[in-house]
Amino acid sequence: MAMVSEFLGQLCLNVGANEPKHPTVVPATDFNPDTDAARIETAIKTKGVDEQTIIDILTKRTYSQRRDIAFAYERRAKKDLISALKGALSGSLEAVILGLMMSTSQYDASLIRGSIKGAGTDEETLIEILCSRSNEELVDIKKVYKELFKKDLEKDVAGDTSGNFAKLLLALVETNRAAPIAVVDYEKIDLDARALYEAGVKIKGTDVPTWISIMSERSVPHLQKVFQRYKSYSPYDMQESIVKEVKGDLQKSFLVLVECFENKQLYFAKRLNEAMKSKGAKEKIVTRIIVSRCEVDLKKICSEYKTSTGESLQKTILEHTKGDYQKVLLGLCGPQQ
Repeated sequence: MAMVSEFLGQLCLNVGANEPKHPTVVPATDFNPDTDAARIETAIKTKGVDEQTIIDILTKRTYSQRRDIAFAYERRAKKDLISALKGALSGSLEAVILGLMMSTSQYDASLIRGSIKGAGTDEETLIEILCSRSNEELVDIKKVYKELFKKDLEKDVAGDTSGNFAKLLLALVETNRAAPIAVVDYEKIDLDARALYEAGVKIKGTDVPTWISIMSERSVPHLQKVFQRYKSYSPYDMQESIVKEVKGDLQKSFLVLVECFENKQLYFAKRLNEAMKSKGAKEKIVTRIIVSRCEVDLKKICSEYKTSTGESLQKTILEHTKGDYQKVLLGLCGPQQ
């Protein structure tokens, strides 16, 4: 079972423990891993491969259930399911299905590793994941990253980025964010709002370390109130201030952070809309968001998508994707709300 264990690792269920979950993929009832494994084996052996059966099963099972299917498959077929799926599938469908064979934390860790390994850095992926994940998710990602790649996430991020951009990402990876508390500290909210203003818009230049410290260490509910209070000091809101004060990857990172603090699911909905409606749908982004969020908050992302664009995510997928890739995305999004 070494290969299955290597790919699937330990089951990680502690995803954003303090955040309510709104998954589109929930545990299948009357689940039988042996039956599913047999159906997948037949689908893979079918001439031309029966992709539909593979999609129907794996998009309607949670990670822990897919993991049970993988073990059942290996027992009956005497071969590793992931290798079999790699051999049977290709392109965008393969990318989605192989992503589903990892836990959410493993998938995120693998995306981060892919974004910093080799020549050049995929800053977009790095920013999206590190700036949008909760403290609990980041704790899991660090642990899994070490298990999978035998490396420290902090060291890899530090080695592949530089300047204030690196300092911000490392501050997030250190997972020092305060947990939300029931008592609202209005004095601290006012102090932080004033500190953000005095470190940026009020002065020539920007005191970036102050911004990093506040945005990486305060709880999300606290920061939401800070940004409201900030408007009483600054002529610009927080996002406008970021655009005025900093540039490049640092600006992108701060903007993602603020958008996610204010409404994370709306941030993902906007990303999906941009990615699918850009010339030649950016499948990499669509795959990354839908696979990584289907057991976390994709249901709420679908709801924000409909509210913000006026049409359902499923309708956009039908219009801008095709074939098996379209089918697997629709399988993960579930029925239109």
